[in-house]
Amino acid sequence: MLASSKSRLGLMLVTPALIFTSVCFLLPVAALLLDAFRIGGPDSLDGGPLQWSLARFADFFAEPLHLQVLWRTLRIAALVTLCSALLCYPAAQAIVRVHARWRGLVLGMMILPLMVSPIARTYAWIVLFGRNGAVNAVLLHLGLADEPQRLLITEMAVFVGLLQLLLPLMLMSLVSAMENISADLALAASTLGANAWQVFTRVTLPLTQEGLIVGGTLVFTGSVTAYVTPALLGGPKVLMLETLLYQKVSVESDFGTANVIAVILVAMTLAVNAGLKRIAAPRRTT
Repeated sequence: MLASSKSRLGLMLVTPALIFTSVCFLLPVAALLLDAFRIGGPDSLDGGPLQWSLARFADFFAEPLHLQVLWRTLRIAALVTLCSALLCYPAAQAIVRVHARWRGLVLGMMILPLMVSPIARTYAWIVLFGRNGAVNAVLLHLGLADEPQRLLITEMAVFVGLLQLLLPLMLMSLVSAMENISADLALAASTLGANAWQVFTRVTLPLTQEGLIVGGTLVFTGSVTAYVTPALLGGPKVLMLETLLYQKVSVESDFGTANVIAVILVAMTLAVNAGLKRIAAPRRTT
């Protein structure tokens, strides 16, 4: 009887949150995604009877430009995710070893970039990558270039901008995971003869895989859905899926293709999250 009353009370407490999430998030997203498969209908610009088809997806993938943009988005997002993990693992290990007196300051510095507008951070890269910017000045001073290089409106600029923008998300995820690992585990592994690489691959990595999954999903999702940074650093010559979506809606008023891009973005995010969990699954079972 007591368990039944607690169950009803828990259901009553969670019901408002479920209703709010369904009405404000799930239903609009479902309607947006379903619209990518809809052709015709009374309120459709296509006219004709209501049908469900993959024709819009076929038209999207039949366009070489769309395939080029999709591949570029996947490539840059994957590189940003991989590099952020490689850079944040040693940084996270260093942060968790900081004395408790200074850890709050270090964590505050880690979160500080997230408090700065992405627009301001992107414009800072525009200044640095400009023809008269600091990067070109260093290249000319070191003799690595004879004249200022075109660094803006390139994939490299978009990659660097996204990496700097999303790096704190991976760092916070790994720090949160590493804080729960006892330092005695690494010490015990070293005592048993494991070198630094073996300690990382057999102790640290398996115990922080949940943080890696969360951080990887956040970074990858942020990379494929970012608009400001690719638009400012890549321009129309380095289109990403999000900037292509903006063009389809604002310039061409092609809402059908925009819905297809939205479905692709959601599918990519779910696929990456499932892939990371799949990779980590064998480690959980061992």
